[in-house]
Amino acid sequence: MTGFDTRPVFFIIGALLSVLAVAMLLPMSVDLAAGNPDWMVFAIAFALTLFFGVQFMLANRMDRIALNLRQAFLLTALSWVVICAFAAVPFMVSQIDLSAADAYFEAMSSLTATGATVISGLDGLAPGLLLWRSLLQWLGGIGIIGMAIAILPFLQVGGMQLFRSESSDRSDKVTPRASDLAIAVGWIYLCLTAVCTVMLAYAGMSWFDAVNHAMTAVSTGGFSTRDASIASWNSPAIEWVLVIFMVLGGMPFVRFISLAQGRAASFWADTQIRWYLGFLVAVSFGMSVWLTLTRGVPWDDAIRVTTFSVVSVVTTTGYASIDYERWGPLASVVFFILTFVGGCTGSTSGGLKIFRFEILFIVLRALQRRLYSPNLVIPLNYNGKPVSADVMISVMSFGFVYLMSVFVLAFVLAFLGVDVVSALSGAATAVSNVGPGLGPTIGPVGNYATMPDGAKWALAAGMLLGRLEFFTILVVLSPSFWRR
Repeated sequence: MTGFDTRPVFFIIGALLSVLAVAMLLPMSVDLAAGNPDWMVFAIAFALTLFFGVQFMLANRMDRIALNLRQAFLLTALSWVVICAFAAVPFMVSQIDLSAADAYFEAMSSLTATGATVISGLDGLAPGLLLWRSLLQWLGGIGIIGMAIAILPFLQVGGMQLFRSESSDRSDKVTPRASDLAIAVGWIYLCLTAVCTVMLAYAGMSWFDAVNHAMTAVSTGGFSTRDASIASWNSPAIEWVLVIFMVLGGMPFVRFISLAQGRAASFWADTQIRWYLGFLVAVSFGMSVWLTLTRGVPWDDAIRVTTFSVVSVVTTTGYASIDYERWGPLASVVFFILTFVGGCTGSTSGGLKIFRFEILFIVLRALQRRLYSPNLVIPLNYNGKPVSADVMISVMSFGFVYLMSVFVLAFVLAFLGVDVVSALSGAATAVSNVGPGLGPTIGPVGNYATMPDGAKWALAAGMLLGRLEFFTILVVLSPSFWRR
């Protein structure tokens, strides 16, 4: 541990806690305006969080903040754990009086944009807490994008080194400096949220509901202000608006800068986007045809409910407009498989990510061609960039660790007394940051309130592990990391 300077890590964590404290003023103001006594909860949480944030910054002041690789690993892992602890405070001391396990689960689910919840009675919940859940998902979403653009490519996790040039190589950058990139992405994120809010309000939501759902749609988090989620409105217009913004939330935000600069060709040249949209269209269309032919659902209803459900699961948003488990076992299996897919790299969505499936397809196609032409030299390229052996090994290792994490977490949940369906689907949705699982307990119309406390802690760990792309956490937990 000699020579390992943790000051930059804790200084940045202090700054992030200060931002979190300022964010608490929004739900405090909403509760104060509504005459709800929970405004005092947010006032106390604000003071507590700001105090520790400022203390961290003062105790770790430096002339220049710069991170090396080890510090970046530690910051990425530790910041989420610490911030979730402070974000959980309003859940513990408010009128809903959640236990430590429930509150931390809710906070972790919020900040990782997973969307699993332990709270029932959302329709009558204080407006400040509803806004706090949505705001945490929105803040977590922009944090996820920033991490995917600025940190993970340099940590070379799961093939992410392919995207390193998007934030470091001046010849391939869409904006001159990393700070410009962050500002541009932030403005796009904010603009998408604002446009979504207006469209949802126009489609029939109240302004309060529209703001909340805009934040959780663009962040692909999936929290709602109602227990029945989007089904509560029974509005095709609202569902189609949310489909649009869930799809946008699952796209690489860096590419939106190309669109804003009038370079649409650069946007569509990204094979990841074409694969992503093509997959959504193909699965939605196939499920719609099947639902119409086997269940007699009218085509316009079938295309709407299947598209909404498919987009919600693939983008790892987790909204529910219908209980798709009622469609039969085939639908349950399809949606369980979709849980693993995820959106694009550089988006707010979780899952394995589309680009990794692309890499595997490229490798498998090359291996197939070499079976009948052993001497054939086949260049492996992704978006015009060569795919090195390191990238291939990294992607395959990531897939292996991903699946093993799901199985281990499912085993832990089963050991703690969770039924098999809930254990397996709960593990998959936690690691993939989807939210709803399968079965009567945690399915599209259920929640995680009845899970044992041990299971909630395990699921929260799974959410963090999946959101930080596994190796980030595993490296920090390795003894060799601390011995160097």
